[in-house]
Amino acid sequence: AAGQQVGITQSAVTAPKRVLEKQLGVLLFDRSGRSAVLNAAGRHALPLAEQMLALYGQMALPPGAGDCVGELRVGAIATLQTGLLAEALPRFRQLAPRVELKLVPGVSLQLFSQLDAGELDLALLIKPPFALPKEILEVPLAREPFVLVAPLHVEGDDPLRLLAEQPFVRYDRTSFGGRQVSRFLREQRLMVHEALELDELEAIVRLVENGMGVSLVPRAGLWLQRPTRLRVIELGALTFHRELVALLRRAQRQPALDCLLNCLESIN
Repeated sequence: AAGQQVGITQSAVTAPKRVLEKQLGVLLFDRSGRSAVLNAAGRHALPLAEQMLALYGQMALPPGAGDCVGELRVGAIATLQTGLLAEALPRFRQLAPRVELKLVPGVSLQLFSQLDAGELDLALLIKPPFALPKEILEVPLAREPFVLVAPLHVEGDDPLRLLAEQPFVRYDRTSFGGRQVSRFLREQRLMVHEALELDELEAIVRLVENGMGVSLVPRAGLWLQRPTRLRVIELGALTFHRELVALLRRAQRQPALDCLLNCLESIN
């Protein structure tokens, strides 16, 4: 009857049943002729077997974020570490207290390479200016407008004129954000007088404050949270944006990663 119920032959039921009794060293059935009835040992084993089957079934269910354990390797550019990520992590810690986060700093291109090599579970960076491999999932996070920053003593509100006349502190042209600045300058046909080129936004802002020149930077970073000694000039109709995204491998999606992404997206 058991074989008919699960669609297998009687021998396919009987053989493993006898193997189980042999392994346990106890008879589970009282046999009489063609019938077999659970004896006391069988009745004792039945609820334990049901527990084992229930646990086996739970193995196929995805755990919630609160049940997750282990390590998440998250790479992030500096402004995301001190901004969006710093705001999201307290909530994530509440929801997934047993997940250990390892934060890896870096520039966007470096973080993308580490994600592609399997060294990171999640990369928070500037949207790459090229097509992503199919196995990489992109999640939009934020858009930051670029502005012109100038020393206090520099007069004038025309961003194009200031860029043409003043020394220029360039956002590293090899970085994803710096490539956007270079494209803007080409589109406006501007020839700038470069004073210095670097990738760290906080350092660029400090150099501008100290009179090194003007610069094009995204409205992002810790400098927005402190008193500054510079002028911030909007680009108006010429405004372009830096897009921030989260990248992960589609095959690596898991509840802890989804939880962190939800925390990041909820900030905006």
